[in-house]
Amino acid sequence: MIMDINHFYIEQGTGFPLILLHGNGEDCAYFTRQIDSFSENFHVIALDTRGHGQTPRGEAPFTIRQFAEDLLAFMDQHNIEKAHLLGFSDGGNIAMVFALAHPERVDKLILNGANLDASGVKRKIQIPIEIGYRIAKFFARKSPKAKKNAEMLGLMVNDPNVNPEELSRIQNPTLVIAGDHDMIKDQHTRLIAQSIPGAELCILQGNHFIANKNPQSFNEAVLRFLRK
Repeated sequence: MIMDINHFYIEQGTGFPLILLHGNGEDCAYFTRQIDSFSENFHVIALDTRGHGQTPRGEAPFTIRQFAEDLLAFMDQHNIEKAHLLGFSDGGNIAMVFALAHPERVDKLILNGANLDASGVKRKIQIPIEIGYRIAKFFARKSPKAKKNAEMLGLMVNDPNVNPEELSRIQNPTLVIAGDHDMIKDQHTRLIAQSIPGAELCILQGNHFIANKNPQSFNEAVLRFLRK
């Protein structure tokens, strides 16, 4: 598979590959508090997704499904036959879409703060995103900065649009993990967990950014799941 970008990534450790996928507008540095811990047991690879961090934008569409295809190309390029996937927020959406499209390339799946569509986000968070998206889209023709902003916000307005029924196809062992004060609605997180056969649900103290703010509990929950 050919791609029009080369991902920036950092890697650490040896063993079975564990790929970390960050959220919207972030980069692989989001997982600073995970990499040392996880790399004691796994070959950890943290990517900057297309148009984020040090990975170029390229010419392909700026969508969650494109990012999933980028991940497939990255794995092919680096001879990674199969990996555990841990995705946070939009990274969780990428991991979810990837597992639906390429289940044979995933061992275990960890979805942290993922959502099926915009309705899964609490309205007090989503409304300003949608307003910002409309404004940025309006100015996008005249301003490269507004165009980039519109693309980033568009991911949170238009993507990933996964039907909960589709999740029944995911047969990979899955951990769905979120904060008890997450920006994703609690019932939405539970819907994701209930829709994936045999998925485990873990709710930790904290907000959307539990990996960063509550790393000890987060890392313990993830490692416990991966070691099973």
